Amino acid sequence: MSRIAKNPIALPKGVEASISGDSITVKGAKGSLTRRVSPKVRIQIENSVISILADKSDKQAKALAGTTRANIANMVIGVSEGFTRKLTMVGVGYRAQAKGSALSLSLGFSHPLEITAPDGITIETPSQTEILVKGCDKQRVGQFAADIRAYRPPEPYKGKGVRYADEEVVRKEAKKK
Repeated sequence: MSRIAKNPIALPKGVEASISGDSITVKGAKGSLTRRVSPKVRIQIENSVISILADKSDKQAKALAGTTRANIANMVIGVSEGFTRKLTMVGVGYRAQAKGSALSLSLGFSHPLEITAPDGITIETPSQTEILVKGCDKQRVGQFAADIRAYRPPEPYKGKGVRYADEEVVRKEAKKK
C-alpha cells in the first residue's frame, strides 16, 4: 500500500462523512460531495478519522488506495474551506465581468464571450483583469478555470492572454533582422 494511503484523514469540526454501499458522502459548511469508491478499497470511519484499507496482495488495490485517500482528503478540505483558482488577464482591452453565475469575457474577438458557471461554482471579478473561480469540488474548479484559460492561452512572444495567477510564461525572443 502506498505511503499516502497509510495516513488517516482527520475530519474537522462541522464535517461529517458517511459510507453507503460503494460511495462516500462528505458534508460540511460549503456543501456536500459524493464519490464512488472502488470495491477493492475499504473505508473505515472511527472517531472522526477516515482510514483507507486495501488488500496487500492485489497490486491494483494498492494503487487505488493512495488515489482514493487523496480524493477523500480533497473532499474534506473542499466542504470545510473550499477551493479557489485565480486567473489574470494580460493584454490591451482584455476584460472580465461577472454577471451572477455568468462571466462576460472580452478577449479581442469580434464579440464578447458569455460563459455560464456549472452548479457549485461561483465566479468573482475583483478587478477587470482578475477572475476568481470558487467552489467545493477541486476537480470542477480546476476544470472550469482551465476552460476559461483555453479561450486565450498566454502566447510566448508578448505574454498576452489568460493565465493562472501563479503561472510563469516563458518569453521567447523576437526574430532578428
